[in-house]
Amino acid sequence: MQDRVVIVTGGSRGIGRATALAAAARGYRVCIGYASNQAAADEVVAKIADSGGRAMAVQCDVGFETDIVGLFEAADGFGRLGALVNNAGIVGPTARVDEMSAERIQRMMAVNVTGSMLCAREAVKRMSTRHGGEGGVIVNLSSVAAKLGSPNTYVDYAASKGAIDSFTIGLGHEVAGEGIRVAAIRPGLIDTEIHASGGEPDRAHRLAHNVPMQRVGTAEEIANAVVWLISDEASYVTSAILDVSGGR
Repeated sequence: MQDRVVIVTGGSRGIGRATALAAAARGYRVCIGYASNQAAADEVVAKIADSGGRAMAVQCDVGFETDIVGLFEAADGFGRLGALVNNAGIVGPTARVDEMSAERIQRMMAVNVTGSMLCAREAVKRMSTRHGGEGGVIVNLSSVAAKLGSPNTYVDYAASKGAIDSFTIGLGHEVAGEGIRVAAIRPGLIDTEIHASGGEPDRAHRLAHNVPMQRVGTAEEIANAVVWLISDEASYVTSAILDVSGGR
């Protein structure tokens, strides 16, 4: 795998950071997309380099098509693209639908849905045998919220992840004969910073009692599932959605 590049959007923290480190440990060259926190992205690159791996960081807000194109063009100079992990995502403060602004909903969909689809577009252009590529894997990050709906919390986020589930199935069927596998992971309550961005930094631990396994998950547990999906061990897996949620 040493010659293959994996792009991880939102790779500077949380699940993205853990995925970048796990992929590097398995020999991938890692291209980290980050929206704004360059220091955090540089720290991940340095940590990978210290372990003998190769990584680079590129500023990319997936809410903007120009940023996405720039991310993939930067990765083109790093090696052959073997995998894309569509990890970048946002969540808004807890609110009911009748309290949400159009701007909030549009930004949610721009980042979580359109951004993932445009990243996948760029990946397919490079990986599909139809375009002269050698195949590859796309892993989308969904959420158990897609099944639960997140009432009174963030229905817009849940809806965006429901779109990701549908997109995963459809794109997987579309490119299955072109050497590309597409899968998604639905994390449950994971101990990451995204809860703080929604105004509830303790949310995961506060709700842990609702999880059949009676605990929150770690970013590393999600990353382990991601790197399995992008590996040849998952060679017959496509259009599949894997819950990594402790049973939630």
